[in-house]
Amino acid sequence: MKLLNFTIIKLTIFLVTGILLAHYIKLDFYSILYVTIALVILLGLYWLILKSKINRSPFFGILAYLCMIAVGMTSYTIQNEKLRPDHYTNLKASENTNTIIFKIKERLKPDAYNDKYIVSLKSFNKQDAIGHLLINIKRDSIPKQYHVDDILFTSAELNLIQKPLNPHQFDYSKYLELQQIYHQLYLNLSTILQLSDSKSTIYGYADALRTKINAKLIEAGFKDDALSIMNALLLGQRQTIDKTVYNNYVNSGTIHILAVSGLHVGIILIILNFLFKPLLYLKYGHVIKPFILVSILWSFAVIAGLRPSVTRAVTMFSVITIAMHLKRRTNIYNTLVISAFLILLFKPTFLFAVGFQMSYLAVLSIVSIQPMIYKLWQPKYWIIDQPWQIFTVTLAAQVGVAPISLYYFHQFPGLFFISNLVVIPFLGLILGFGMLVIALALIDFLLKPIVDTYSFIIDTLNGFIAWVAQFESFLLRDIPFTIFQVITSYLIIATLVQTYKFRNFRWLAMSLIAIISLQSVTFYNKYKAQSHEFIIFNKSRYSMIGFKDNQKLTVAHNLDSAKLNSDYAIQNYKIGEAIIDLDTDSLASVYQYKNNTLLVIDSLAVYKNLTLQPNYILLRNSPRLNLNRVIDSLKPQLIIADASNYKSYLKRWKETCVHKKIPFHQTNEKGAFIIK
Repeated sequence: MKLLNFTIIKLTIFLVTGILLAHYIKLDFYSILYVTIALVILLGLYWLILKSKINRSPFFGILAYLCMIAVGMTSYTIQNEKLRPDHYTNLKASENTNTIIFKIKERLKPDAYNDKYIVSLKSFNKQDAIGHLLINIKRDSIPKQYHVDDILFTSAELNLIQKPLNPHQFDYSKYLELQQIYHQLYLNLSTILQLSDSKSTIYGYADALRTKINAKLIEAGFKDDALSIMNALLLGQRQTIDKTVYNNYVNSGTIHILAVSGLHVGIILIILNFLFKPLLYLKYGHVIKPFILVSILWSFAVIAGLRPSVTRAVTMFSVITIAMHLKRRTNIYNTLVISAFLILLFKPTFLFAVGFQMSYLAVLSIVSIQPMIYKLWQPKYWIIDQPWQIFTVTLAAQVGVAPISLYYFHQFPGLFFISNLVVIPFLGLILGFGMLVIALALIDFLLKPIVDTYSFIIDTLNGFIAWVAQFESFLLRDIPFTIFQVITSYLIIATLVQTYKFRNFRWLAMSLIAIISLQSVTFYNKYKAQSHEFIIFNKSRYSMIGFKDNQKLTVAHNLDSAKLNSDYAIQNYKIGEAIIDLDTDSLASVYQYKNNTLLVIDSLAVYKNLTLQPNYILLRNSPRLNLNRVIDSLKPQLIIADASNYKSYLKRWKETCVHKKIPFHQTNEKGAFIIK
């Protein structure tokens, strides 16, 4: 069956094309809107005039696809809140503090110092406003947690989301921009006034229900890791998972079970389908049953926070449920694409969510690759067949997500097949038993033996995951993988699947071309890595200077070895630049690089009676000096200050450089200083 014969698949491809064009090519909103309206009207007129000949006209198809591209661009652009006049960025803002009334929208995972929330604005400087902000609330001796739909008032300064300060660092600001978040606030509890705690949205009621469930579970005796895993698996909330436990799931290749997705929803649907089977004996049971199933699935999605993965899964299984009870033949690819089409039509930014991408790729791989692997060996006995099926599903899913996983996370869990053989059956037990536990907790009928049994199951699962994760030699880390390698890898997978199905020369040739393309991209990446670079990294309270010589990096620093090995700035740079060898050195006073001289002035502030003429001066470790005299004496082209200096010193030095009309590069503002 040729997938492109399905109209919805073609339309979805062009919808995605439109979203990508709107994302990467910034065009005027009204131009896009007028073109879309014109194309829709033209398509309608074409259909009315040539209704009887529509199937024979290629122009109708071309017009329909252009129309869908325009719809994708409009759908993406129309959600840009900045285009609305009442968005806070279009209102008059103060340079210092702004009075803001906002509503809590989502609670994020806290860091070591702050509780974090995504909020939606209601008022900005006494004007009605829309928009979203990231709120950081400093923890106090008396903890205070706010809930979804709480309305708060504060007076604070808007801060831009920090851009990456080191090369190849994750760009958190771009990630937040996809969620329409452009600024953040740093607040203390003393600067916040709570105006309301009433619930006004379905998200607020869902949060209240989650809070109530958690209180009941704690009252029943659930603690720590067991409680946090229950929150992740059953309620879609991962904020409270311990970092060590989370890393164990990542390293064992089972992190996917902590994000509610198709696997979870599929298991829940199987359980619900069994429980509500008697409804089919009623007169209108074939209508009542799917309505109840779909309603429960979407209720679960809302409670889980309507994240991209769970939204995708619930949408897809809703389509399957309705089609199944209408006794219509369903094609899994068609159903999958319908769910994607509906989601992207209303939430186009989901296309760029990692969870959304990996979820769809995993399901596509399972439905296309798993049957081929399973046919290689079909055991006669159930006890062997079931583990074999789980293994083939896991292997197929891993094939589908491996390229994009390498691109985003740069690691591959070698023992994923062992961990998933145990985890997937465990997941069915945990979800089924967990639903019963929550129901009993809500009616205050949760007995201690049940609590102990369920806690033991989760603790056993965590113990097994920790045991698998300890085999670090099977975890392949720091693998450089570019977007072009991702594209060519998926071309290889797709063409090999088609070669297996059709076994003809055309697909075999295309497979070989795809493999050669991947090799060419890999060779190009190695060629590109043959370069030289001098870099002063941004590292809070420390100094790090790097020399890149092709695929070798030498780092001069004042960190201890343990901190250097785990430093994200160095790790990201190694991956991004395909570094193979890493050497370390101590910090020196003078560096020469490509006819440029860098003088380092540290806390001893030694710079007088020098015979050299430095092009650059690096100030580190807060030296006490008169920068005016330094500039007059040495006449450098540029002053650099890394993040090991006091902020008060940095402010004073910056003012001096402005006065002396000499460039000043502050790494904790402008990022790492690089000479290529």
